[in-house]
Amino acid sequence: MKPESQSQQRSGLAYGFAAYGMWGLVPLFWPLLEPAGAVEILAHRMVWSLVAVVLVLLALRRWSWIRPLLRQPARLGMIAIAAAVISVNWGLYIWGVNSGHVVETSLGYFINPLVSIGFGVLLLHERLRPVQWVAVGVGVAAVAVLSVGYGSLPWIALTLAFSFATYGLAKKRIGLGGLESLAAETAVQFLPALGFVIFLTAHGDSTFGSGGAGHSALLVSSGLITALPLICFGTAAVRLPLSTIGMLQYIAPIFQFALGVAVFHESMPPERWAGFSLVWLALALLTWDALRTARRARAQLRAASERAAAATAQNGGTAAEDPVLG
Repeated sequence: MKPESQSQQRSGLAYGFAAYGMWGLVPLFWPLLEPAGAVEILAHRMVWSLVAVVLVLLALRRWSWIRPLLRQPARLGMIAIAAAVISVNWGLYIWGVNSGHVVETSLGYFINPLVSIGFGVLLLHERLRPVQWVAVGVGVAAVAVLSVGYGSLPWIALTLAFSFATYGLAKKRIGLGGLESLAAETAVQFLPALGFVIFLTAHGDSTFGSGGAGHSALLVSSGLITALPLICFGTAAVRLPLSTIGMLQYIAPIFQFALGVAVFHESMPPERWAGFSLVWLALALLTWDALRTARRARAQLRAASERAAAATAQNGGTAAEDPVLG
């Protein structure tokens, strides 16, 4: 591997760990915003995220994508859908963390890859390899075990997983980069969120300003908390293979799960450990299958390149001999 390529890989890993590490540690941030409720926090997150992203776009001078986008109603519609779905995801996540369900929110992001695979089969008509089918089956069994452990379906985890998988599907159709996509989505969210903040202020129910300068600063910083890991992720994504990004994505829910158990002291009876173990088994199967498939693809590509090189050398040798034979 060339030195510059190694440097790109190292910096990509650093940015990837930073992105997923920040996402994994974010459960420590949302409780700091109390006594603001989840909906008020969500509204401020939307407002200040747009401010943060616009400042970054100004610094990078990345505006050329806006005008072509405004001429494409279908993509604008998908952006509106993505904005609505991620609003549900963000709001439920904030509520779940501040309501003592950190472990269950981590479960949502553990099972998200399985839901995304299910969407691929049902909506995009993708074909699964046998190991992927086994992983999905183990994931379904895990949800059944966890339902027994929770006494009901783990609806927070399932809603987070399905909303984020839907969001990923919408973003795939939109085809914008991470920063540009966040700017477009928060632009859709901005006016309703700002209207809600103004409504709360008018009725004396807003904690912004009334909760002190420190509390207001924390609400404003929710925009940076949203934008910064996404910027790091976008930087990592162009430097690392997809297989590496796929493995790094488990850092966030692992951190969240650890925080739920070790910091927030949430209950983990044996049946929940059993359910989580099944989820981790399913993810281990998916990771092993992805690595094996990537390794085979690289081997096939290398073999094809060697055959092409050999054929070129042979043709070149024949051409060199022709004048002698003539």
